Amino acid sequence: MRFQGKVVLITGAGVGIGRAAAFRFAKEGARVAVNSLTPANGEETLRLLKEAGGQGFYIQGDVSKDADARRMVAETVQTYGRLNVLVNNAGIVIPGRVDNMSEEDWDKTMAVNLKGVFLVSKYAIQEMRKTGGGVIVHNASVVAIKGVKDRGAYTASKGGVWALTKAMAADYISENIRVNCVCPGTTYTPSLERRIQAFPDAEKARVDFIARQPMGRLGKDEEIAAAILFAASDEAAFMNGATIAIDGGMTI
Repeated sequence: MRFQGKVVLITGAGVGIGRAAAFRFAKEGARVAVNSLTPANGEETLRLLKEAGGQGFYIQGDVSKDADARRMVAETVQTYGRLNVLVNNAGIVIPGRVDNMSEEDWDKTMAVNLKGVFLVSKYAIQEMRKTGGGVIVHNASVVAIKGVKDRGAYTASKGGVWALTKAMAADYISENIRVNCVCPGTTYTPSLERRIQAFPDAEKARVDFIARQPMGRLGKDEEIAAAILFAASDEAAFMNGATIAIDGGMTI
């Protein structure tokens, strides 16, 4: 198993891609710290993970708050003795363009999607140094490298994550800390389904989301999770500062 004995912290692991990644890491031998802002979601991920024979525990916390970011890393290390892999997966999507988005929604998007990556990584790196290194995987988005309509703040935040990946990889390469990111295309998750249902014509919205994927379908959360695990694994030991576009052909 690729992650036997490894300790992994996944933010936003209560649903969707984060939950799928938690299962895959646990299946491959990792002990998983499951973070979710919503206790019911995080505890459900943990319950399902344990039922499948995995090891883990749940940490409630908001990645955009310094105290929470510090605490989730500290609790992971207190519970399992170290931190080998951090997956910065937590994120939100608030639609809008520059001319119609409120300042509050812009700031909230940046706080969760970009500042959250900074904060959790900050404390994770301090712990990884103590044990000789580690791996950080950011979950960015295909919109970091390809513009789509009505996603001004989201695109800017994920573009920031993409750029931060390269900066961090350069900063910590000498300390044996690799930093890579995945850029998913439109992936079917509970979050996407909620956004679809919010449209006046939900079925048209579903068709439109699918239509922007050249492969003619939405991504699956387990497919994105597989890319995250590869980036975190020893198989990718020579990959640093890289971007994995797993986007159904959106960037062709």
